[in-house]
Amino acid sequence: MALTTDQIGFYQDNGYLLLEQAIPSSVLTSLRKTVDRFIDGSRAVETSNHIYDLGQSHSADSPRVRRLKDPHLRDPLFKQIAECNTIVDPVCELLGGTVRFDHSKLNFKHPGANAEIKWHQDWAFYPHTNDDILAVGVLIEDCTPECGPLMVIPGSHKGPVFDHHHNGIFAGGVNTDAIGNLVDKAVALIAPAGSLTIHHVRTLHASGNSSINTLRPLLLFSYTAVDAFPIFSSYDLQEYDSRILRGAPVHEGRMAALPFRIHLPQEPGTDSIYDNQESMQC
Repeated sequence: MALTTDQIGFYQDNGYLLLEQAIPSSVLTSLRKTVDRFIDGSRAVETSNHIYDLGQSHSADSPRVRRLKDPHLRDPLFKQIAECNTIVDPVCELLGGTVRFDHSKLNFKHPGANAEIKWHQDWAFYPHTNDDILAVGVLIEDCTPECGPLMVIPGSHKGPVFDHHHNGIFAGGVNTDAIGNLVDKAVALIAPAGSLTIHHVRTLHASGNSSINTLRPLLLFSYTAVDAFPIFSSYDLQEYDSRILRGAPVHEGRMAALPFRIHLPQEPGTDSIYDNQESMQC
């Protein structure tokens, strides 16, 4: 899928893009069946683990999965979609010609469950040597205003990197009083099933709870330019370079004069954005 000059310019100016109905209905059907299988599998799980992030009210009779972790490792279908030209081609254009797959997650908004995600910038979680990094969301079902859509603040990718700490501990969220009237500019990314959302790594974004009877699954893939190298992380180089989808491996990173905050210290024992952001309530 080739992007138009206007679409590229819109992304550069606003830090997000919405591509409607890009994924075929046949793929969506397969995705829904796969998602249902994982939701059903969660009935045998009592607490969050390396696969599932579960809500407090989760039970076998009433599953409350907030997140399926690393879905590309759980089923080949997710990996195929992460690497398909429909997604990678526009990502390649927006990242300047190279693409490295970084990570994935599948978020849910169960009815009556608290799965709100507060305002944050992905850059706070994984700063790199440059910010040619973005996330693509695949809408598996229709996304309406009532089901807790992804919200973005246009142009915020060009602004400051906000403090995501609370009481000195990395909480993964920004207090709304810190971003002031920026919230008034928020745009909800509402679109039919099969649409793609794209947001820059420094774009402020959030999502509320669902008020209707839907799971609102959102499949998220993160990609980086090949010459963007992580700060405060280490990888097996062979595995790391195996994720390159466009371009060739490089051993010299591209440095950009960008602000970043270290995502430390963190509370030990949790990798859940939902649990970490709960500390912001106190």
